Amino acid sequence: MVRGRNKVWRERMGWQVEGRPKNTAHLDGTQIGVQTPTQGLALQNGFRICRTHKKSVKRGTQTRPFIEAPCVSYRKDKLDRHANSETHREALKRHVELMKGNTVVAAFDPLVSLEHEAIGQNTNYRSHRIIDDMLDILAAVIERPILQAIRTSQAVGLELDESTDVSVLRQLDIHVRYLDQEGKLCCHFLALVPIQDGKADSIVGAVREVVEKKEIPPHLICGLGTDGAAVMTGRINGVAKQLSEIWPGLLCTHCAAHRRALAGKDAADKVPYMKTFKEHLQQLHLYFRNSANRSAALSAAAAVLGITDLKVKEVKDTRWLSQHLAIQNLQKNISAVLNADVLPHLSRLSKIFQKEDLNFLAIKEQVPVTLAIIGHIKDAGDQQAPGSHLSRLNQSLDDPAGLGQFSISVEQERGRRGQPEGGDREHFWRRFRSEVMDPYLNGLIRGLEERFPNLEVFGSFSALGPQAATSPDHEAAHGHLRTLAEHFPSVDASIAVEEWMSFREHVVSGALKDKTQLGIMNDLTSKYEEFGVLYPNLCKLAAIALTVPLSSVNCERDFSTMNRVKTDLRNRLQGEHLEACMRISISGPSVQEFPYEEALKIFFRKPRKIKCSDNSCTMCH
Repeated sequence: MVRGRNKVWRERMGWQVEGRPKNTAHLDGTQIGVQTPTQGLALQNGFRICRTHKKSVKRGTQTRPFIEAPCVSYRKDKLDRHANSETHREALKRHVELMKGNTVVAAFDPLVSLEHEAIGQNTNYRSHRIIDDMLDILAAVIERPILQAIRTSQAVGLELDESTDVSVLRQLDIHVRYLDQEGKLCCHFLALVPIQDGKADSIVGAVREVVEKKEIPPHLICGLGTDGAAVMTGRINGVAKQLSEIWPGLLCTHCAAHRRALAGKDAADKVPYMKTFKEHLQQLHLYFRNSANRSAALSAAAAVLGITDLKVKEVKDTRWLSQHLAIQNLQKNISAVLNADVLPHLSRLSKIFQKEDLNFLAIKEQVPVTLAIIGHIKDAGDQQAPGSHLSRLNQSLDDPAGLGQFSISVEQERGRRGQPEGGDREHFWRRFRSEVMDPYLNGLIRGLEERFPNLEVFGSFSALGPQAATSPDHEAAHGHLRTLAEHFPSVDASIAVEEWMSFREHVVSGALKDKTQLGIMNDLTSKYEEFGVLYPNLCKLAAIALTVPLSSVNCERDFSTMNRVKTDLRNRLQGEHLEACMRISISGPSVQEFPYEEALKIFFRKPRKIKCSDNSCTMCH
């Protein structure tokens, strides 16, 4: 009786009975005929078919007989139930499609065929531990070529900054700058380190630990960029001071974008009118931000006036473009404000300082241009350039479509402030210049000059430019080279001067003729050119000039990524796993270009309980 039941069961499961080919196979109530044994479907072992072509469980029990677990009951009704189940019919249908020669995609659609059988068919890796392991492997695959390129670079620069995440944990971000084989600058996220406190000793210890863990040669580190906080730039026990003692020749810089913002803040704070104006902008922002009804009224007014995206922006001293954006939005209703002529130039300078591949040439070239423009605005006085806001200020006060719509009376304004009435328009324009315009512009020029001085070391890199090579005064270039050699121990002064005498001939009439200083330095640092062999000291100086960081904007972008990755719902994410997620987000290639084969090889270096059925596979066996 048992043998008879097994015979029926074997027929329904797709097995051959007593060595003879099965005539029919039941698929969704239909029959597929078989002409000969060789042309038959050759369906074998119903258990294996259901396991191979199993369908994921959306609800209900996750352990199904004949699929995830063996069946211990051989009652006929149990076998009939499985043979007639949707799972078995679907698996048998897919197997038939494969036997007919159809594509894998057609047979398994909408399933995704993975690269390895052990991952795609026979395993079900859902443990949080294995997910963390896979995440670390993906990040390691991305990081490996970056670290190899860093170790072969001629110079390396580090950017440091600290912030607090949503879990109120202090995080130290480290961004790296290095040169590739062609001498082009590359910037990448290096590490995110949790620190107990924001003291200099803790930061220095974390930086040294990361450099040692990543196996970065310390003698390659030549530059350090920070946000200029006291803990970073302290003269006695700051981070820059301590690291300079550990790594001789380290050139430390203060973020150029922060310096530009602070120069504008200092200039505005010294002018009472500008300080009051900034407070009014902030109060205007708070007035609308803290009330939904007021914001709705502002939107309704914007719709009536035909203005789109009318918002009152917040003003922050350390947010580099916030004041310009606030002024732009205010100008949609008020056509002229005092510093609308100055802020676009400062905003343009900030955008330059926020570039990822920023080098000292930006300060050398762009800061003097901005200073000259501000000087022209100051010297123009009453004769401002046509079309500028200052030139239209008086006209706007009389224009009903401009500031005149507010009916601002000079006498009323002076009476409101408790001042004696009197004076004409010219009188108040002169007062505006003497009390507001000139003090603000003078303070802005002075602040930029103080915060962007002609640093001796950065100015000495001009010896590698075309102007120094074509100048008849060779002693100036020799002096610059000696200054650089004194700061960087890896450069020999006398040899560098000898190399420069030959190098200048290439700039004047050779392969480097008619090139900019940036192009010259890129050719010097390229390993595909012969200059590295001819002028090793000059090449080292060019590599240092390109890799020394002048801002910490890359760290700010890393923190923006951290805030996108670590949210309120994922506030437990920290340590190496948070760093791995950030690395994949910042430096990871596209899904189509990711080297999955390399990741699988690393995955199977550890012994895995579940392996593929191919015993000859060298990856998982």
